[in-house]
Amino acid sequence: MTTYEPRGGALELMRARDETVLVSGPAGTGKSVAALMKIHTTSLLVPGLVTLLLRQTAASLGASTLRTYEQFVAAQELASGHVSWFGGSGSKPAAYRYSNGSLIIPGGMDRPGKFLSMDVDRVLIDESNQVSVTGVEVVATRLRGKSPTYKQMVLLTNPDHPDHHLLQMAKEGRARHIHSLHEDNPYLFERDGTPTKAGAAYLARLGALTGVRKLRYLKGIWAAAEGMVYEDWREDVNVIDWFPVPKDWPLFLTVDFGYNDAFVCQWWRTDPDGRMYLTREIHRSQVLVEDHAANIRSIMEENEDTEPVPYAVVCDHQLEDRKTLERHLRMPTVPAKKGISRGIQLTQARIRKQGDGKPRLYAFRGAVVGRDDAAKVRNTPRGWCAELPGYVWQTVRGTDGIPKEVPVDRNNHSLDAGRYAVAHLDWNEESRIGNPAAQPQSVPAANGSPWSAPVGR
Repeated sequence: MTTYEPRGGALELMRARDETVLVSGPAGTGKSVAALMKIHTTSLLVPGLVTLLLRQTAASLGASTLRTYEQFVAAQELASGHVSWFGGSGSKPAAYRYSNGSLIIPGGMDRPGKFLSMDVDRVLIDESNQVSVTGVEVVATRLRGKSPTYKQMVLLTNPDHPDHHLLQMAKEGRARHIHSLHEDNPYLFERDGTPTKAGAAYLARLGALTGVRKLRYLKGIWAAAEGMVYEDWREDVNVIDWFPVPKDWPLFLTVDFGYNDAFVCQWWRTDPDGRMYLTREIHRSQVLVEDHAANIRSIMEENEDTEPVPYAVVCDHQLEDRKTLERHLRMPTVPAKKGISRGIQLTQARIRKQGDGKPRLYAFRGAVVGRDDAAKVRNTPRGWCAELPGYVWQTVRGTDGIPKEVPVDRNNHSLDAGRYAVAHLDWNEESRIGNPAAQPQSVPAANGSPWSAPVGR
């Protein structure tokens, strides 16, 4: 077994005894592994230590943080029985129990349950940018454990909005701010600063990001989203002239319902390399769904010699409108995957140029068909290409007080339908930033600490 040796920000975290520590840095720097190693090793060293291990939701904790803990941090101790899982009872919360009486109690802020009534010695909140200032402050009040060790809350996060309450806490001196770097992760970098093969590949993926995501996940900058949402869109690249699309290229439709707002139906074709082409679009307001259905059927019948039957009709979720469309179109529909943030990320990835110099999403010039006199009177843009320049970011604050970047919800009906199209193809693909930090590294021995630097009791 090799020894885990913390570097840089990870080493600083191991030595930190401050009551509140904020650890922020780009994606994949090993923040979670380092923090989990610290609470695990301290639990082995200090009898009776009680630690809360939290995320905003219990489901996200189990899917990521606990998986890292079980597979890469405490695997040896779990296998040997020095650590065991207790599923909870009427009076005691579920926890990882150590043979010396220490406990690590996992939980989600959405299900505070028993753990917020306990006094604890340590708190670790992963993805803490998702937790409200009230949540952080309430958890901090539980740092009253009886174990003979310093009390500490560690907050882990990728950079977020520059007005986020976590960064303000650090700026005001209420938390020690530790910066985590990619070089801190031995999976990504050798000790001499040379990227590993896996590190070079991962950094290349981060380097392909754009805008605020690149600033946060690659460079570790607390930055706000601003300007156009689809900033890589290029009229001279993504908008192309009509050409006769081969009939064997699959066709599917996407629909965003509306009456006073525009109803949108888009025709999407995919070539053998998986590139998407928006070939036709209805964008019209103040028309009933059944009349739109008749128009769509008419277009399909008119082009049946050159276009295949759509293999799917992907729709917004209004059940009554979907049923009406299905009845008059005489075709089933599929509910769209509507997650805005992820849908935008997937669409961004298709819009920008790939390694071959070509994007993976095109729109035919003049794809919008038909008239919309109401839109003309209101002077509103019609169609994907017309709506896109005005699709810009705004910052709003949720009920939890956390600033969130969302697109301005205006004149975006075609863009919603296009996002449904991309999500229909790409949602289940491996599109999220990976977590190379959570790789098999090493685990501390059950009979002591392997740290090359003191963890501190």
